[in-house]
Amino acid sequence: MNETLAQIPQPQTHDRPSWDEYFMAITRAVATRATCSRRSVGAVIVKDKRILATGYNGAPIGMRHCDHTNGGDMRDGHCARSTHAEQNALVQAARYGTPIAGGTMYCTDHPCLTCAKLLINAGIARIVYESAYPDELAAALLREAGTGLDRSPAETPREPSAMQRRPAEAGE
Repeated sequence: MNETLAQIPQPQTHDRPSWDEYFMAITRAVATRATCSRRSVGAVIVKDKRILATGYNGAPIGMRHCDHTNGGDMRDGHCARSTHAEQNALVQAARYGTPIAGGTMYCTDHPCLTCAKLLINAGIARIVYESAYPDELAAALLREAGTGLDRSPAETPREPSAMQRRPAEAGE
């Protein structure tokens, strides 16, 4: 019997990603679904190493996608049609009755001020993000609320938005 066991191939050891690396990779994949041609952002809410909800930035469900041709859909330098990835992840959790208090939000970008306030009120305990966002007030509020805020080094340079790679169909 020992001879038979010795012939069973043993799994090769390899470097596994940390949980933060693993969930950030998934967050980057979620960002590829963005329907805003200006920027692709992804968000994933995790608790106890389980994905609870995901979100990406874009127009409301079933509506035409963002169009920035000749400044369309733009207001004060921002896309007025798009909902942020963090907001969409929170809405998805609420829509399906998924409790997220105490969870971690993984984001491709640092949350803006509005998203920071929503994440604080939703009880998100920790935020892990890749790209900086120039909003000191958002960071200050998160610190004041005791929300953990960790920057994850980007694994690879950000790719062009999903809309630049492949036009998406409305409601897709």
